[in-house]
Amino acid sequence: MAEEGERVGILVVSYGSRAAAVLEALSRSEEYNARFFVVDKQRNPFNLRHAVGKGTAEKGNHVVIPDLDAGKICEFVAANKDEIDFGICCPEKPIISGVRDLVESETGVPLLCPTRRFALEGSKAWQRRLLAECCPEANPRFEVFRRSDYTTREEAKRAVWRFLDEVGDEVAVKPDKPAAGKGVGVWGDHFTSRGQLFEHFWSIFEGGSGVVVEEKLEGEESSFQAFCDGKRLAALPDTRDYKRAFDGDLGQNTGGMGSYKDSKDWLPFLEKRDREEEERLVQKIFKRLRGSEEQSRGEWQSERRNDGAGLRGVPFYVAFMHTAEGAKILEINSRPGDPELQTVLPVLKSDFVDLCFRMLEGRLTRVECEAKATVVTYAVPLDYGGCRAKYSGDRRVDLSAAYALQAKEKYGDRLRVYPGSLELREDGQTYALGSRTVCTVGVGETVEEAREISLDGVRNIDGALWNRWDIGSEQHLRRSVRRMRALRAKKREINA
Repeated sequence: MAEEGERVGILVVSYGSRAAAVLEALSRSEEYNARFFVVDKQRNPFNLRHAVGKGTAEKGNHVVIPDLDAGKICEFVAANKDEIDFGICCPEKPIISGVRDLVESETGVPLLCPTRRFALEGSKAWQRRLLAECCPEANPRFEVFRRSDYTTREEAKRAVWRFLDEVGDEVAVKPDKPAAGKGVGVWGDHFTSRGQLFEHFWSIFEGGSGVVVEEKLEGEESSFQAFCDGKRLAALPDTRDYKRAFDGDLGQNTGGMGSYKDSKDWLPFLEKRDREEEERLVQKIFKRLRGSEEQSRGEWQSERRNDGAGLRGVPFYVAFMHTAEGAKILEINSRPGDPELQTVLPVLKSDFVDLCFRMLEGRLTRVECEAKATVVTYAVPLDYGGCRAKYSGDRRVDLSAAYALQAKEKYGDRLRVYPGSLELREDGQTYALGSRTVCTVGVGETVEEAREISLDGVRNIDGALWNRWDIGSEQHLRRSVRRMRALRAKKREINA
C-alpha cells in the first residue's frame, strides 16, 4: 500500500456522471498524488482530462470498452498492473459478471466493489429470499415466477391470479434480472387492470427472465448507501432520488433525473429514529451475508462462513420505502447510486484516497461529511425518458458557460459539473449520447439554496437537453413531510 505523499495509481471503471464524481473526489486528496487509469464506455471529456498525472500528459491510461466486458477490463489492468495500486468499479454490469474476482485472481490488483458472490443486484428474487431470512419485517409480500415452472401462458396467468387473490391487485411487477430501473411496472402507473398487468408480466416472462410480483408499497422513499471494509459498515447521509422522468413525478421510470440530501444525515421528512431503523436493517443484512455464501446458481444457503472481504466497497445502496408499517426495502444494489453518490461526494470531508485504503486494509471506522445540503439535477437528451419520440437534430453540447460559472467566486466549490453520457469526438466537440448527459450539483446551507445553484448550472449548459425543474423543490419537500405525518398517524392507529 502507498504511504502518505507517495504517488498512487487508481483504476476507475466508469459509466456516467457517477464516475466523474469519483474521479474528482479522488483528485482532491491532499495526502496522495493520484494518477488515474480509466475504463470508459466512451471518450468522456471529464474522464480523459483526469486520466493523466498532475501536471503531466501520460498516454495509455484511458481505454474505451463500450460493453464494459470484465475480460477486457482485466486485460487493461494486466497491462498496467505494476502502476495500479487499487481500483474502483462504479457500474453494476461488470460487478455482476465478476470483474473483481477476475481482476484480483489474474493481476493481484485489489478492487473496491463486491465479488460476484455478493452482487445482490443480479437477482431480485435472491434479494427477497435473503430479506425473508434476516429481516422479514422489511419485506413486502411477494411471489417469484420462473419461466421453467410453467409450460403455457394460461398456466402462468392462473398462478399470477392466485397470488393477486391473496394480496390484492395493487402490486409491482419486476424482472428478476437487472433492467436499469426501467423494467418495473406498478399498479396505477403502468396498468390499472389485471389484463394490463399480465401483459406487462408476460412481456418480461416470455423473454426468459423470472418475474417478481410484490405488493405495492405506499410511502416516502429514501436511498441509503454505505462504504464497507468487509468487517464493518460506514453509512453515508440519506439521499432522495427522482426516478420519474417529468416534474410532479410523472412519466416513465428513468435511471434517475436528480437527487438531494439535507444538511443532516436524514431527509427533511424523516426523523433520526427512521435513519437508525435503516441502519439497523442494513446491519442485519450485512451480518447475514458475512455468515453465508451463495451457490453459483444464485440459490441461498447458510452452511459456509466467510470473512466479509467480498463485500468491500459499496455493497449496499438500498432503496427504502417508509410506510405506515415501518421501513420496507424496495431493492438492494451492490454498487454506488447514480445520482445518489454525486449527492454525497462533493461534501465528503474525509480524504477519499485514504478512505479507499482504509477499506482495503480493514481499517474503516467512519465517513465524515460537511453539514451541507446538496441537489443534483440531470440534463438529458430530448429523446430520453419519453420526452420526444425522436430527435434527429444537433447533439453538440457545450459546457464552457457552466464551467465559467463554476469558476466564479460566487459559486466555486458550491457548483460541480459532472459529464456522463457525453463523448469527445475527433472534431474537438462534445456530443450527447443516448443516456443522461451531464449533471450539476449545487452545495448550500439549505436544500433550496443548493437547488438554485444546481439549476443555475443547468441553465448555463448549451445544448438540446431537458431536465426536471422540481428536484428538491420546497413544494416537493412539503408534500413529503405532509405525507409522512399522515403515515405516522396511520401507524399510531394500527398500533392502538
